Amino acid sequence: MDSLTQAALGAAIGQAVLGKQIGGKAAAAGALVATIPDLDVLLRVFYSSYDMLRIHRGISHSLIFGIVGAVFLSLILQRTKLFGNISFQRLWWFNALCLITHALLDYCTSYGTQLFLPFSDARLGLDIVNVVDPVYTVPLLLGTLGGLFIPQLKPNMFRWNALGLLVSSAYLILTFAVKMNMNEKLESELSRENIRWNNLLTMPVGIASINWYGLATTDAGIYMKKYSLFSDSAQQFQFFSQNDSLLNNLNPEVASTMRWFAKGFYTAEAVGDTIRIYNMQVDMRGMVLDRNPPAPTKGYFEFVPNVDGGYEYGYGNMK
Repeated sequence: MDSLTQAALGAAIGQAVLGKQIGGKAAAAGALVATIPDLDVLLRVFYSSYDMLRIHRGISHSLIFGIVGAVFLSLILQRTKLFGNISFQRLWWFNALCLITHALLDYCTSYGTQLFLPFSDARLGLDIVNVVDPVYTVPLLLGTLGGLFIPQLKPNMFRWNALGLLVSSAYLILTFAVKMNMNEKLESELSRENIRWNNLLTMPVGIASINWYGLATTDAGIYMKKYSLFSDSAQQFQFFSQNDSLLNNLNPEVASTMRWFAKGFYTAEAVGDTIRIYNMQVDMRGMVLDRNPPAPTKGYFEFVPNVDGGYEYGYGNMK
């Protein structure tokens, strides 16, 4: 999820685990530790945008990083004046919770998180919440900051902090239930229209997990439809040819990476000599139907021929 949300969750964890030992500084420490996994974006200085497809949400978002990283952080923090009197065990729990919940919260989104690196590079995601969702973030902020800075709430600051964590966690559970309902709707409609599918994907768009997209891959391509939590959609399924054979023009390693990154939910098209790939696993901003051929989403990756006979990687967005 976005950095503000990760910091808010880390602050709530810091207040819960270390608040009685170091006061309000615990929230600040939690916010800082919880943002460490996202520092992998700084590697853009050394790696290309293409390389970052595998690096972002990679090893820094794995469970093993959270476990081992918590050990090193705890050893470092114990040498400081602020944390010197706190037991190593409590410090480890603080750091591990901040790091691991960061990875698990990203796992709830659709982008994909390599939780089991270095043992597996599978990109995993529950697809139950949008990357930015104030409905999840605001309770955390109110619970932590309200208890710290509003005089009337200070006497019960830990209860307010716990309430914020409870409400935000309950919201995630609710979104999971909503997703199950969307999956049932999608499967039912596909069955009614005699569409034989291989894999399904449902993911929320926008805040509050009210609007969703449903996708079904088939041997020929992808069927796609928009849903709303509070109304039955009269839309028909839109079909998009996958054109997977276009990826065979690319270097085999590149083609494998693009298929891996999309987890199978992509289409390709040729725009002149350029190969354009629409990845619905990471970009779902609405179908573009007023063009020929129609596109399943506005964002795309593309490979443009270069003078060496290969392709240059890039990306773009439709207006």
